[in-house]
Amino acid sequence: MTQRAATKKSQSPIDLSPEAVSKISAELRELLADVFSLYVKTKNFHWHIAGPHFRDYHLLLDEQAGQIFAMTDDIAERTRKIGGATLRSIGDVARHQRLTDNDEETVDPDTMLSELRDDNLQLARFLRSAHELCAAHNDVATTSLIETWIDETERRAWFLREIIGQA
Repeated sequence: MTQRAATKKSQSPIDLSPEAVSKISAELRELLADVFSLYVKTKNFHWHIAGPHFRDYHLLLDEQAGQIFAMTDDIAERTRKIGGATLRSIGDVARHQRLTDNDEETVDPDTMLSELRDDNLQLARFLRSAHELCAAHNDVATTSLIETWIDETERRAWFLREIIGQA
């Protein structure tokens, strides 16, 4: 193998080191699992919300679920773009997610909104950690995407906090 071929083979498609690709891909895989689990929980609560504010909460949760789901493709494509592998199944999501599911048959609206607020705040922390990792490896494009996701995630948490009346 020529030196040029060996160099080309050892680099990611965007010239990150193999170590950077490995670490960033692993972090993005966990983020993707968390985002999928938050999407499913948000849709679950959207489907099962009840009470006097049904319409408002139902529409808000649907809007938030759509925004969360939109992140999934960007995360997966960024992972592939840098040369990493991403999630492959629901089981893979379950193995990598850090956010907890809620499988209760009945959940009151305040608990739903509080859980989603807390999950969004935890996701924001995970995103900040991923941002630090990407910045340490000079992955400017991924850090830029993450900055947008942090803002969107904090906005969702803010809306939920205001609704449940806890500053």
